[in-house]
Amino acid sequence: MAPVITCIEDLRVIAKRRVPRMFYDYADSGSWTESTYRSNETAFQKIKFRQRVAVNMENRSLENTMIGENVTMPVALAPTGLTGMQHADGEILAARAAEKFGVPFTLSTMSICSIEDVAEHTSRPFWFQLYVMKDKGFVERLINRAKAAKCSALVITLDLQILGQRHKDIKNGLSSPPKPTLTNLINLATKPYWCWHMLHTKRRTFGNIVGHASGVSDTSSLSAWTSQQFDPALSWDDVAWIKDKWGGKIIIKGIMEPEDAHLAVKSGADALIVSNHGGRQLDGALPSIEALPAIVDAVGKDNIEIYLDSGVRSGQDVIRSVAMGARGVFIGRPFLYGLGAMGEAGVTKALEVIRNEADLTMAFCGLRNIKDVNKSILVPGTYPT
Repeated sequence: MAPVITCIEDLRVIAKRRVPRMFYDYADSGSWTESTYRSNETAFQKIKFRQRVAVNMENRSLENTMIGENVTMPVALAPTGLTGMQHADGEILAARAAEKFGVPFTLSTMSICSIEDVAEHTSRPFWFQLYVMKDKGFVERLINRAKAAKCSALVITLDLQILGQRHKDIKNGLSSPPKPTLTNLINLATKPYWCWHMLHTKRRTFGNIVGHASGVSDTSSLSAWTSQQFDPALSWDDVAWIKDKWGGKIIIKGIMEPEDAHLAVKSGADALIVSNHGGRQLDGALPSIEALPAIVDAVGKDNIEIYLDSGVRSGQDVIRSVAMGARGVFIGRPFLYGLGAMGEAGVTKALEVIRNEADLTMAFCGLRNIKDVNKSILVPGTYPT
């Protein structure tokens, strides 16, 4: 009998059972002590709602726009690396689910399925997330490939100039595909669902890099290339260069301080994402939801949309974020849990769960339209200011 899925936690439990340890841990972990990873979630739980009664709850709508694109709810699928290792062809499946649901999908530079793979299997323009590498020729080729795929926005991640230390990835010997060590083979033997689907795809390594980056023709040369390519000298001059090469809509990801928010506005970006990278970079950083108010106060009246990621696990968290000034949120782990648990159907289920929770929460707070959600639905003193 099929399991009854009522919340994101149900999908997480199934994903943990079905996905090989190194890839499940890659998705479900943070850096160092994981304090920021954990506090991202708990900070949301402190924010309480004001329940209203005897108000009209008919004809509710979560529809809005994100950078001018219509969305059925203010949620986008975040760029997540190695998505195609949570489930075979994972990026394609997630993009298809997002397209059918009416929300944006963002493809990571470090994806398993390539830009071209996703474009071939979808009709709605998706967003592409760019890591800025030292090899600017490779970066320019990535930008041109995203243009050719008709991507409608470029998400520039600024908080990964160097890689945060993620203990579980180091201990698991994370690699794509997994190395045939005894430990890995024993673990894979307990994951028949994952193995069956992975046997039926040719996509098992970084599709945007192998065969496209100079000197990287196979997986044996990939590791050395990636370890050397993240650019610690990244600056706002690079953002200006990318904006000029791209010529389309830009979203800046990784903003946690008002000073950087002002610089994002100055760069001409269309939107910014308040993000601590899901607690995977600087451990001990503020939860994103606690960093949000100062950034909204600093640039919220400027011509830039403010989004949030990190710690969103429910539709209630979506409503909390919007109430505190975010135009929308990006979800990573919730859709990855769904993908690992049930493939494309699991991503759809994750989106359905979040939509239902957001819809009901908005109704209980006495509102019928997501555009009317603001701090008035929150209990004073329970949310960060």
